[in-house]
Amino acid sequence: MDVAADATGQGRPRGSEFVFARLRYDSGDWDYNPKVAANVLNSVLEYTTIPVYPEEVVITASSEELLSFPFLFMTGHKLVRFSQAERDRLRTFVEQGGLLFSDDCNHDVEGLFARSFEAEMKAAFPAGGEMPRLPRRHAIYRSFFVFDDGPPTTSHELNGWGDEIVHDYLRAVRHRGRVGVLYSNKDYGCEWDYDWRNKRFQREDNTRFAVNIVVYAMTS
Repeated sequence: MDVAADATGQGRPRGSEFVFARLRYDSGDWDYNPKVAANVLNSVLEYTTIPVYPEEVVITASSEELLSFPFLFMTGHKLVRFSQAERDRLRTFVEQGGLLFSDDCNHDVEGLFARSFEAEMKAAFPAGGEMPRLPRRHAIYRSFFVFDDGPPTTSHELNGWGDEIVHDYLRAVRHRGRVGVLYSNKDYGCEWDYDWRNKRFQREDNTRFAVNIVVYAMTS
């Protein structure tokens, strides 16, 4: 569902429902990993009692409806560039309690997505856009499942397309002690981009950390 389009047969999300909102931005491949939303929504339903809206919502940073959502996902490989109005709106989104989860499909600290996204965060958050590393004991690693070693490793970090580093940290912009922007070089999007019905073939469900992010966004 695109909030710029007419409402679908599902109707509008209820205020109590978790909505998987994806950020559409003009400069890059924002629509990569199209199965992530369905997979994450299935996990939230499976593990928690949080009601969910069953469709992905696509929204731009300039949309007046952005502030209606507590969670926003973005991904891609290419350039990230926002207008000043979009930066201002994203800053307001964070200041009002929203969480932007940005996942770099390049899993590369020197890649185009990484460098341009970091520059955009510095422009959007002049006082706190440096995105320091999150400590392994941060609440997001214990908001539902417990990850004692910090962010779980993905199977894509050493596949030859990135910097060949297993990143043992995530980074964040915080507002009043709360994570407002969670930034990953680990390529969770590719890790979670499969039909949710195939989870039964996995030894351990690799979307469990997505549940932590959702619970943190909905409760902190």
